[in-house]
Amino acid sequence: MSIAVRSFAKINLGLKIGPVRTDGFHELRTIYQTLALHDVVRVEVQPGSGIEIRCNDPRVPLDESNTCYKAADRVLKAAKASAKVIVQIDKRLPVQGGMGAGSSNAVTTMLGLERALETRISDEDKMRIAAEVGSDVPLFLIGGTVLGIGHGEEVYPLPDLPCMHLVVVTPPIAVSTPKAFAHWDELVARESELTGAGATGTINKFSQAVYAWLSESVFSRAVSASEPASGVPAVGGDRAETPLLDLVRAGIENDFERVVFPEYPDLREVKRVLQREGARYASLSGSGSTLYGLFGSGEEAQAAAARMSAAGHAAIATTTLTRDEYWQQMFA
Repeated sequence: MSIAVRSFAKINLGLKIGPVRTDGFHELRTIYQTLALHDVVRVEVQPGSGIEIRCNDPRVPLDESNTCYKAADRVLKAAKASAKVIVQIDKRLPVQGGMGAGSSNAVTTMLGLERALETRISDEDKMRIAAEVGSDVPLFLIGGTVLGIGHGEEVYPLPDLPCMHLVVVTPPIAVSTPKAFAHWDELVARESELTGAGATGTINKFSQAVYAWLSESVFSRAVSASEPASGVPAVGGDRAETPLLDLVRAGIENDFERVVFPEYPDLREVKRVLQREGARYASLSGSGSTLYGLFGSGEEAQAAAARMSAAGHAAIATTTLTRDEYWQQMFA
């Protein structure tokens, strides 16, 4: 049996890096948001044993280091099943682009294999497997708008933001996440010598901003949406516009920009281009190299993407996905 699954991308709405933990990971705070952009993963089971990974992109590893391989191996063990598993990845998302493509592929492999085996893996086992495979894998077991803490693996569903239109740009630059973290540690060490302050302050600042953003905007919109219509506009005005302004007012930023942009000035320039094209908010996603800009309408995003593509940028217009949309479209 072969199962086809859409493997959706994510962006980070803000990312704050804290101190290194005892397990070697950095403490993080971020808001993940799933997008309509996706790969397609096909999972097939046959008689026999072993796991075979296939992909149309030569940059994707096909051995045990592949996230799909890791997920399939753990699902077979959890289900106590024996089968020949073939995972075909139709790669459309950027590799090492900061959009969580490999992590999303792992979750869709898990879900597709579960269906192909006609078995049921408990939610607890799925979350455990996801956390074992990678830090930002668990978010794809939730979808929509998700709070990520710990080293990104501890995830909590947030009230979905309204649909947002965006332009995603992925320059042909491979940013090493471990190297970006190393540069961040060097930056924090230099700043600590000057100010005596460490990374903990930035985590606390971001946590406060997130709390204010959620309590004052997301939750207030949820309340206003449930109230009877009175002819009075919802708090904050147009709902598609409000999240963009909330992000700007809350000052939510991606810390990686402070170390990635100096090393890759072209990425900083792409952010500036997005802003010049009319993006209400623009940011690096993860450690990059993907950047995105949030626009007020689909027409604005489409027009900006067309202009940027004509200028030589790998730009594409897309939308965010709510949690319901994420799950409804996954197996469609």
